[in-house]
Amino acid sequence: MQDTETKLKETVKGLFAAEKVELVIGYERGTLPLRARPCFLRSAEAADRLVWNSFCTNNLAVYLPPLFQRPPNLRGEFAPPTVGIVAKGCDARSIVGLLKENQVPRENVVIIGMPCPGMVDAAKFAAAAGGRGVADAAIGPDGTIQVTTNSGRTKTLTREQALAEACLECDHPSAACADMTVEGTARDAAEERYRKVAEFEAKSPEERWRYFLDEISRCIRCYACRQACPNCYCRVCFAEQTKPEWIGHGDHPSDVVVYHIGRIFHQAGRCVECDACVRACPMNIDLRLFTQKLGKDVLELFDSVPGLSIDEPPPLCTFAPDDSESFITEP
Repeated sequence: MQDTETKLKETVKGLFAAEKVELVIGYERGTLPLRARPCFLRSAEAADRLVWNSFCTNNLAVYLPPLFQRPPNLRGEFAPPTVGIVAKGCDARSIVGLLKENQVPRENVVIIGMPCPGMVDAAKFAAAAGGRGVADAAIGPDGTIQVTTNSGRTKTLTREQALAEACLECDHPSAACADMTVEGTARDAAEERYRKVAEFEAKSPEERWRYFLDEISRCIRCYACRQACPNCYCRVCFAEQTKPEWIGHGDHPSDVVVYHIGRIFHQAGRCVECDACVRACPMNIDLRLFTQKLGKDVLELFDSVPGLSIDEPPPLCTFAPDDSESFITEP
């Protein structure tokens, strides 16, 4: 991992030296244990701040669309920057989605593909600490992770015990459509996917609806899921429009349900299962189950996986004569 990090720094320095980028979005060491935070670099010297480890959980694609929006008070011509972005498999697929939806100009983005070993879940560390708080964590050469609590106790987790659920089921750990790839060892593609979705599908429609309502009932309408998602790039969200006003702004159950149904269905054919929304949710709502269910449906109905090809049109923006029409006769 350290060798990969060194190669990443060299790659970024080379991009700045060749004047191919004006800005690079990557990760640097966070101020808290188990955290790497996004960083924005504007010089080759700043590349030494970069890190690459199993704590680089953020999907950095979320920062791209605002960089290419003309500032409202700008006079004269707008010159969009040339941006390099460090991308693991799910991040790169999000970037491809933004490119296809014309939110990011292809000529202004340099995708730096990273070999993803899988990202750890801070919540699993907190559970392993038994509520004592995590003071530090270290990843050993064999992949085991040693957690040190605030009281000085240690707990050792295997990588599989510590990985985020999204990584345990990820079947595209390498960055698609990368302009350059930093050498290293990526995690093997998952052999089993959609286990929890299959359990959900086995329920009756009434049981599914009850489960959805129980989960969504905890929502406080903070919109953290929306803000963390690269696909939620609308300048004015339907949930906040006033002309027309689609839903109320309070915590009435019907408004909360409509917000989540609208957001979830907007993810059909677009969600790359990065789990940014899950990590952002302060109420631990099982958002992943619902968006993953739609991803499974799109795969089965249209044989489409989002973010693997820039040239393939989005599945819900095209039509093929042999598309399934069962939704008409068997809704």
